[in-house]
Amino acid sequence: MPMPTTPATLDRFLTPSHQALWADADAFASEEILPLVERMESAPSRVDRKLARLMAGRRWFGVTVPAAFGGMHAGHVAKTILIHRLARVSGAAAAILQAGLIPVAALLHYGNDDQHTALLPSVADGSMLMSIAVTEPDQGGHIGGMKTSAEWDGKAWVLSGTKVHVGNSHLAHQHVVVARTAVPGTRTSQALTAFLVGAEQKGVHVHRYTSKLGLHGFSFGVISFDRVRIPPQNILGEVGQGFDVAQSSSILYGRPNLAAVSLGLHEAAVALTTRYLSNRPRYKGAVADLGVVRDRLGQMSARAIMARILAYHAVDMLDRGLPCDMELIAAKAIGHELAAEAGRDAMELHGANALTEDYPLERVWRDMQTTYAPAGTGEVQRIRLAQNLLHEHHHPGEETDHTQWSARLAHRPLKATAHGTP
Repeated sequence: MPMPTTPATLDRFLTPSHQALWADADAFASEEILPLVERMESAPSRVDRKLARLMAGRRWFGVTVPAAFGGMHAGHVAKTILIHRLARVSGAAAAILQAGLIPVAALLHYGNDDQHTALLPSVADGSMLMSIAVTEPDQGGHIGGMKTSAEWDGKAWVLSGTKVHVGNSHLAHQHVVVARTAVPGTRTSQALTAFLVGAEQKGVHVHRYTSKLGLHGFSFGVISFDRVRIPPQNILGEVGQGFDVAQSSSILYGRPNLAAVSLGLHEAAVALTTRYLSNRPRYKGAVADLGVVRDRLGQMSARAIMARILAYHAVDMLDRGLPCDMELIAAKAIGHELAAEAGRDAMELHGANALTEDYPLERVWRDMQTTYAPAGTGEVQRIRLAQNLLHEHHHPGEETDHTQWSARLAHRPLKATAHGTP
């Protein structure tokens, strides 16, 4: 009897169509992505465009786009499957896909009918890639300290500033840019606005890409905006809604996407270590025969099971329309922690060989480091989780600011229902 392609621990989350997508992603990763990994690693400053084209050709950037616009309309579990299975072979490939999906969330949830009609079909067929630009050089994830600003001159918004760590910075055709549209000191939620900015617009400058520690082939670079004129119809949502656009996209897409990247890298580290120890001779057997080694392998296996269940449980709740912000946040925070622990064990069990490029673990470990900060560090996630607990016990009359984005947006229907069908 053939072995199932998906682990039994996920049976309650996966439909037959999910299982077919899982097998398709695995085949794509081994046949199309794996042959490109060595090339990407040999040129860490090079942005790989072929990977994006290959995934666009499979319409995966439209995995959550409604069918009426030509998308797969497959949901968040399907999105997680694609990112997770690609990350087992290449963290960079998974990063290209996940980063291209976060701004799609902003467009889906806050775009108007005209924006959906104009842009979603191109997202669905892969002809237009998007990025979301929020983080700044001196402010990091502190959205309230944002300095990039847009001023109304009577005819258009004039945008100036610099964004860093922009996923797919060198591939995107359309950027979602969050900028300050009110004076500093105004409440953050009322001071920021999200804009749709074309990559080819005058004043948009994508800086030369320089290599990072990991994810070679994926660009997360710097974009500057020098008095870029934006017509009012290119506002995403409403003026003053930029904080909501950034926060909801990060929680509903960013957190689970990064949990999926961490999970794929986590499983890769476990698989590489198991194979290495099983083939490494020691006395009359292999290193894997030693009890102390098996103890650590068993712990690595337990962590991977925990991370897998947490990641898929959260997105399954999201697909079912259940409030699950905290589950999404926990999946990102704990998923990275568990992967990092597995990465440390894997490096130590490989000994000095872990430090050489001859072994793929070195690449996997570097890629693991890149999932900590995006969409909020572990500390940020834990603070949010604590705030949720305190909110549940707040005193009557106490002012609270607690939004369940999964309850507000995850199943908001699009008003346009028949535009852009191919």
